[in-house]
Amino acid sequence: SDIGSQKERVVTEEEWLQKWEMGNIGFHKEIRHPLLQKYLDVLLNGRSGLRIFFPLCGKAVEMKWLADMGHDVVGVEVSEQALKEFFSEHSLPYCEEPVPEISGGKMFQSTSGNISLYCCSIYELSSSIVGKFDGVWDRGALVAVNPCDRQRYASLMINLMEKNSSYLLVTVSYDPNKHKGPPFYVPESEIKSLFG
Repeated sequence: SDIGSQKERVVTEEEWLQKWEMGNIGFHKEIRHPLLQKYLDVLLNGRSGLRIFFPLCGKAVEMKWLADMGHDVVGVEVSEQALKEFFSEHSLPYCEEPVPEISGGKMFQSTSGNISLYCCSIYELSSSIVGKFDGVWDRGALVAVNPCDRQRYASLMINLMEKNSSYLLVTVSYDPNKHKGPPFYVPESEIKSLFG
């Protein structure tokens, strides 16, 4: 369960913004994630019209896919560029408005109203701002969060979840002494201690 030298590693908000500006976004995938397709039934659990949260969403193509199925999608991302690219690449008209509770925060919402993407630090969100969710698709958030912030992140996720919600989490397994991250290595034992 040792995460090696990664324990002290910190990636700043500026570094993430720079990745988007430079197009250094190897973490973005143009196709739907096969694990979301495989476990979609677990996420939906026979329900329709869910509120589904995408932490650190980038411009994930799965957001439009789930919205097209009739779900309400909410995402959060620090890069405004990523959010604007999402709407542009899917030819989705949207409006932009400030989020009064978050200094400098913005919300980009599809004109259809079923995709709302917040541009701010994830830690500025709360259930009083975004409500609670029936499902969470965490494809690259927990593994991108600085190791020292994992407990804070997990507490926020738990706070944003409805009682019967489903949380789909994708992590990566490798020797953390050979790669400095991100994506960071999150041992299964730590996932259990974070989420129970």
